[in-house]
Amino acid sequence: MPVAALALDDITVTFVGATRFTALKDVTLRVAPGEFVSVVGPTGCGKSTLLNVAVGLLQPSAGRVEVYGAPLEGLNRKAGYLFQTEALMPWRTALENVAAGLEFRGIAHGEAFAKANEWLQRVGLAGFGERYPHQLSGGMRKRVALAQTLILDPQIILMDEPFSALDIQTRQLMENELLELWSANRKSVVFITHDLEEAISLSDRVVVLAAGPESRPIGEFAIDLPRPRDVAEIRMTPRFIELHTLIWRAMKDEVLKSYAQQQLQ
Repeated sequence: MPVAALALDDITVTFVGATRFTALKDVTLRVAPGEFVSVVGPTGCGKSTLLNVAVGLLQPSAGRVEVYGAPLEGLNRKAGYLFQTEALMPWRTALENVAAGLEFRGIAHGEAFAKANEWLQRVGLAGFGERYPHQLSGGMRKRVALAQTLILDPQIILMDEPFSALDIQTRQLMENELLELWSANRKSVVFITHDLEEAISLSDRVVVLAAGPESRPIGEFAIDLPRPRDVAEIRMTPRFIELHTLIWRAMKDEVLKSYAQQQLQ
């Protein structure tokens, strides 16, 4: 078998404070080179925790993380992380934000800014480089954040509900742009979302997590929809509806369980 781009084997994450809480229990997930995998599940099921383990921000209590066959030690240098909220520096322009990662790596100022300009063009923001984050719409800020991540050419892209705060029209535009950028070089992607339609529209495979505590995968589903895809059009096809029905059946009880738990808090 080919070496996985990212392998999480028997991952358990337990937080110890005033009380002991296990967020993930014996979770195994493998992502192949070039594969787009979405992880879905109800609120509080440990999706973001799983991503933090994959990027090296959080050490698992038990289990093993490998990146292209090598044990992960410290931060995952082969991964780029797109957060749920933008990690843009408000005192920097869009161009300066996109160039920042290259500058931090020691790339010369002129080269870093030339590449940043190229990436702003690729995400549809040519002419907006001198604007500050507060001068950009939510969708524009997401494009800057996407360029900020992809300019570093990561082999693995980790995305934590990056489009959840956007209106539906802007969200679908961003999803299509993400697919277009991804199809150009086929990086490995782990995409966290609570939106099943989004997961199916984007992915090669969808992994469903159970409700917490001690969340674990309860199902994996291959998405055999043809590429390239338009996320709005693909959702009207019979096969999309079949996949949605199948995966929702696996998720429904977990969503209801999570909702009941929240009502008790």
